[in-house]
Amino acid sequence: MAAASSTSNSEALRRTAVDTALAALGLDDKARLLAGQDLWSLPALPAIGLRSLVMSDGPIGVRGVRWTAADPSVALPSPTALAATWDPALARRAGHLLAQEARRKGIHVLLAPTVNLHRTPLGGRHFEAYSEDPYLTGEIGTGYVQGVQDGGVGTTVKHFVANDAETDRFTVNNVVAPRPLRELYLAPFERIVRNAHPWGIMAAYNQVNGSTMTEHRYLQNAVLRGEWGFDGFIVSDWLAARSTVGALTGGLDVAMPGPRTVYGEELAAAVRAGEVDEKLVDLAVRNVLLLAARTGALESAPPAVAPADLPAPVDGDALAREIARRSFVLVRNEARKGVRDGARDGASSEAREEVRDGAGDEVRAGAAVLPLAPGTTVALSGALARDARVLGGGSALVFPDHVVSPLDGLTAALPEGALTYSVGADPSDELATADAGFDLTAVCRDAEGAVLATVPLPGGQIQWIGADLPEGVTHDTLDTVEITGTFTPRESGEHTFGTRGTGSFALTVDDHPLYEGTQDRAPGTDPLGAFFNEPVERGRLALTEGTPVRVSLSHRPGPGTGHPLKGVAFSLVHLAPRRDPDELIAEAVAAAREAETAIVVVGTTERVESEGFDRTDLRLPGHQDALVHAVAAANPRTVVVVNSGSPVELPWRDEVAAILLTWFPGQEAGHALADVLTGAEEPGGRLPTTWPAVLADAPVTATTPTGGELPYTEGVLIGYRAWEKAGTVPAYAFGHGLGYTTWAYDTVTATPDTVTVRVRNTGPRPGGDTVQIYLAPEPAPDAPERPARWLAGFARVTAAPGETVEVTVPVEPRAYQIWDEEAYGWTTVPGTYTVQAARSLADVRATTTVEVTDGQSK
Repeated sequence: MAAASSTSNSEALRRTAVDTALAALGLDDKARLLAGQDLWSLPALPAIGLRSLVMSDGPIGVRGVRWTAADPSVALPSPTALAATWDPALARRAGHLLAQEARRKGIHVLLAPTVNLHRTPLGGRHFEAYSEDPYLTGEIGTGYVQGVQDGGVGTTVKHFVANDAETDRFTVNNVVAPRPLRELYLAPFERIVRNAHPWGIMAAYNQVNGSTMTEHRYLQNAVLRGEWGFDGFIVSDWLAARSTVGALTGGLDVAMPGPRTVYGEELAAAVRAGEVDEKLVDLAVRNVLLLAARTGALESAPPAVAPADLPAPVDGDALAREIARRSFVLVRNEARKGVRDGARDGASSEAREEVRDGAGDEVRAGAAVLPLAPGTTVALSGALARDARVLGGGSALVFPDHVVSPLDGLTAALPEGALTYSVGADPSDELATADAGFDLTAVCRDAEGAVLATVPLPGGQIQWIGADLPEGVTHDTLDTVEITGTFTPRESGEHTFGTRGTGSFALTVDDHPLYEGTQDRAPGTDPLGAFFNEPVERGRLALTEGTPVRVSLSHRPGPGTGHPLKGVAFSLVHLAPRRDPDELIAEAVAAAREAETAIVVVGTTERVESEGFDRTDLRLPGHQDALVHAVAAANPRTVVVVNSGSPVELPWRDEVAAILLTWFPGQEAGHALADVLTGAEEPGGRLPTTWPAVLADAPVTATTPTGGELPYTEGVLIGYRAWEKAGTVPAYAFGHGLGYTTWAYDTVTATPDTVTVRVRNTGPRPGGDTVQIYLAPEPAPDAPERPARWLAGFARVTAAPGETVEVTVPVEPRAYQIWDEEAYGWTTVPGTYTVQAARSLADVRATTTVEVTDGQSK
């Protein structure tokens, strides 16, 4: 009781300090406090002891206020990976690390987590959200928010609400009926608000049912603040606020970024003109001051977390590695009987000859290939094995101080001489930001040519927006920026160089002028993508492997275009020599034929998965599918590692022995992969979203508005709920994932409130399993439309070989309820429910039933 009393007293002191500070402010200061002073911060008001509140992007790491490698960030695995652990406690530990990183960088508020749903696999930011299921999303998000705020740093749960795709995201009107809005899209936000009490919510760009979210009085004022009791601040997504009066009356507290926003001077003028009541300004300012008090930015108030109560320091590398290996989903681990290469060219089954692996032993169909046997020789292929994609693009982008690729990790883990590597196939044949082999700096000069600053670059991209400029540089003094340094080619041949961005450019490589000219802005560009055009080829040059050459790209930003943000954003882009795809595949096949096991790493690129656009298909880019087909034909012990943040089609999935989904696995990707492949650790992940065999099978795919509207015509049936309604079998079901041991579910007992399951490790080694609880209502006359079943709870268990463990999973009253629009409330649907204890939606191990009456849930 003493701790609770102390917490209550501290909160009372904070609110008193907020009231005192608010009373001391005039209208202009109040209006100014609600508008960003720059890209990431709110203004300081020293007269009331208020320091500047600083925000930062950070779903998987804390970037800070500058996009620079000089201030690196720990890069954790993608949100889809975190959700694949099905472990809210691990998400909370991730939050502790992110809070630690935020404090190190002087950040008060993290712009995360993203808890929109995987409504369609084509969503461009699918990798940045957790799951297709609202319950799983809410549980992981709750752990994340609790962890970050345990560390005294605020969160902004985003994007409120129904921001489930990127196409026309600034203008689209998502038309969502009351039931799916409540039962699906609002549900994760409600769960997190009630259970984790976040200090912030971010209002989305899109409209919902005719009102833009930054002005949505019903959802922000009546639902979020009124029904749920949210007491934090609401901040706009960047550039989302469009109307001074509409935003303030609609419940928006802060309009970002600054200094040009709909608040500030425009808000003060609106109050003086009688267009809005100053009392609404006071409400918004009070919310901001309470955030400042909680984060320690208001000197007169005790912070929500005292320095002595902060979580213990977290080892970033160790946690990144743990989350990665526990997120990896082993969806297949079953060798096929070996056939010679010619078998795929039309030979009959009778003519196919068995092949033997590199050790001379017959490959037995059905035998597990993973973990790798000690001493196994491995042929590794795939460009992403060498240059792993460890994080997504857009707001999720940070600069880690190191990245461990699959090639690095396996080289360190396997005996010398056991591993060979060949490229096999490159996922991209397009110009991409200069990276491997480049050693670059940026030199800023004024109009007289004097150097203002020189800063290191992690690659060929510069993105300085607003006040995010190198120290000593301002937009008024800056005339040109030169990306300069050396490039050491990894391959001999014709290299292609180019530019991306707007303004004037002069590009020189190895003293050869390749381009001098001006690039205009592409029409109709997304406001936050307006600093970039498509990459443009500027010239080609024959270079020699291992021989460094000088590179220089000088850039003068173009004239202002009326964009609300000043910025310097452009890139040096590059494409290595394109070898014949068949030759590359042949090299990988030859190596695979000589090794006991072949490992192929495939995945997506930033042009496939990133912020600002949706996907048009689920195919792997480039010749990666052809590589897998060919390697699998040469070696029946082929393991495919899929490096994508969201689902992709796997047309060869029945031809290979094992498939491991690794998402975007963060900076320790290679070490975590080696841990799992060698059996030092078990793959712990379970699918947080359904993986289609082909896009055409997916029941919900619409992302493109018609006439500005995108109707959510599927109602409450998205994800696995829609798959079961359609009766189509996906490649891999929701919740699926294999480990390195086996499990028996001996008993299940249930009441409407709890489910108790006894599980037994029947395999040869210790392991873990995720017990999943689904509710399936028995058909009843006049019952409302509901899914065939839905996730109602889950728990992680671990056991030694032969050990039996018992786990009790709580089931909340909401699991039996639907939103009743006529009654305007949650209504229990009475009846008989089958309770399923499962290892996945497609692997139910034990069932029982419960009877639910009207009076059991409220």
